[in-house]
Amino acid sequence: MAARVTVLRGDGIGPEVVEAALGVLGACVPVHVREARIGGDAIDHHGDPLPPETLAACRDADAILLGAVGGPRWEGPLRAESGLLRLRQGLGLYANLRPARYLGLPTPLREGLARGADLLVVRDLAGGVYFGEPRGQGGEEAFNTWRQTAEQARRVARVAFEAARLRRRRITSVDKANVLEASRLWRAVVTGVGREYPDVELEHRYVDAASFELLQAPRRFDVILAENLFGDILSDELGAVVGSIGLLASASLGEGTPLFEPVHGSAPTLAGLGIANPTGAILSVAMMLRHGLGRPDLAAAVEAAVESALRDARTPDIGGNATTREFTVAVLRRLGRTPEEDAATAYGWGV
Repeated sequence: MAARVTVLRGDGIGPEVVEAALGVLGACVPVHVREARIGGDAIDHHGDPLPPETLAACRDADAILLGAVGGPRWEGPLRAESGLLRLRQGLGLYANLRPARYLGLPTPLREGLARGADLLVVRDLAGGVYFGEPRGQGGEEAFNTWRQTAEQARRVARVAFEAARLRRRRITSVDKANVLEASRLWRAVVTGVGREYPDVELEHRYVDAASFELLQAPRRFDVILAENLFGDILSDELGAVVGSIGLLASASLGEGTPLFEPVHGSAPTLAGLGIANPTGAILSVAMMLRHGLGRPDLAAAVEAAVESALRDARTPDIGGNATTREFTVAVLRRLGRTPEEDAATAYGWGV
């Protein structure tokens, strides 16, 4: 039976990297694709960054594949990014997984510093300043509210501890408990959850120290657990550890349909040039296979194909001259598929 995947191509380079990722997904499993709009694309067509029909299509799927949202065209009161935040909220997604592993590529870090790095950021998606109310802007003042509940911290902490049990059994919980009451609650709750997992080592770090250590000694980290804002920033920082933010994938999990997307933004200056790095989107497909479709064997095959392809075909952001298409073809060939087979049989289009 074909997996039902709702595809949200979004803005900028989103459609290009999604097309690459769909080819790889279709090379692995039968897929029934249903397209919907989000972000700036949805604003242009519907006047809403998350139209009701998009949310309905996402709820009625086995998994969601998203490209990217945002761009300078939609920086007014109605922002493209609000569509993604509302989608996560509407689906009840509360845990964001962002893995990063050194793949032998050039990085901005001193030679050898990133070698052997293998991290997972587990980020709370439900609380924090992104969703806190009240919020507003007027005249010479703007304000946001940082709210965190114990339950929000507790449930994402359990996701992190379970993930750590499958890795090196070490968690670094990041907060700013020296100045923020929300962080003091976060630290207390995470410490309590840690008592349920005596086989996992827990340490606490202030976010400023963690952001420094992440670039100074990335190999010392295993699982990083953080609230919404800190997790967003630290996981983007991992682009420097692996060589490019274009290499990073993510999965958003929770009560509803799981969502998979590359970490990078819409990169509007690269849109249409055919040189966007599709690695993050393709590795998001691997995460879909593992966390959404129950095929960890195929996830591992995609990851191995990507790592092998990166030895010979690299897009400009990681020091090569391959196009988006050329890199995708290199991955498909390592999966035992030709581009012609992929185009003919990879996925069917829904409505």
